[in-house]
Amino acid sequence: MKKIILLFLLFIANGIVAQEKMIASTGIINFEASVPFFEEVKAKNEEVTCVLTPKANDFYCIIFIKDFHFKIGLMEDHFKRNYMEIDHYPKSTFKGKIEKFDLKDINTVAKEYKIKGKLEIHGKSKNMTVLAKIRKVAEGIELISNFTLNTDDYGIEIPMMVRSKISKNVNVQIECVLR
Repeated sequence: MKKIILLFLLFIANGIVAQEKMIASTGIINFEASVPFFEEVKAKNEEVTCVLTPKANDFYCIIFIKDFHFKIGLMEDHFKRNYMEIDHYPKSTFKGKIEKFDLKDINTVAKEYKIKGKLEIHGKSKNMTVLAKIRKVAEGIELISNFTLNTDDYGIEIPMMVRSKISKNVNVQIECVLR
């Protein structure tokens, strides 16, 4: 009887552990908060980690703020220390579900999906829905999404003296290839 129970538990545990995960450790996030006629406010992070669990339709991203880079070093320093306060809030996360996603339906033609989840930035969380284009590429599954965030939603203060030079609405683009 003990052997049967042990075999049964091993069978169940194997099913739980075997849930396939696809990972991208070099995803890219670009963001832009530029205002016309002023200096470009644009950064890139090429070390974003994303995880997709196809059977559960779960999608998760972790972004370390220190990995954002600007063309201008002083702008990067102000972003990290003054606006994002990386000593207190070193990372941002997104955890959500891809609606009506089935890995069997993915091919080389991009298909648009809704991803509903919770984004945490600067210690504040907000539920959101973003659209993402997903397609099969030679290296795996490519996911691309463009969306806009408002700095007020995440308690990110833009000082009065530069408020006219930096947009509160930040355009964000994420790209990753999950393997």
